Amino acid sequence: MFAPSQHDVRLFFCEAHRKHRAGEPLTPIEAVAADWIAEHPEYHAELADAEAAKAASYQVEEGRSNPFLHLAMHLSISEQIGIDQPRGIKQACELLSHRLGSRHEAHHQIMECLGEMIWASQRSGLPPDGEAYIDCVRRRAMR
Repeated sequence: MFAPSQHDVRLFFCEAHRKHRAGEPLTPIEAVAADWIAEHPEYHAELADAEAAKAASYQVEEGRSNPFLHLAMHLSISEQIGIDQPRGIKQACELLSHRLGSRHEAHHQIMECLGEMIWASQRSGLPPDGEAYIDCVRRRAMR
């Protein structure tokens, strides 16, 4: 199983951003990451300095959002949709995107459901509940 460190993840996004800006070839996963980075210009300055990114601390108490966590969630959701795993996420995302008129905003709503699923799993000690996750996204799509 692929288990990158926090530094690996941060360097991945910084490098994808650097390569995209320089017009260098991107791997397929870097291309997806670069697309999400482009959707978040508020993160560009942080992504431009890999050394500072490695050292940065994103504490809830400081009120700073973690751009690497946010982008990683976009990337994870994109991968889930691409392979429809958990089964039904692709259709649920399409419904939510249609309702909101924005794939980007749909991803933000899905992030909330993903976060809830992970929190519940950690709290209960049980594996993540993919059905509860899909149900959460579907409920948001049907509002």
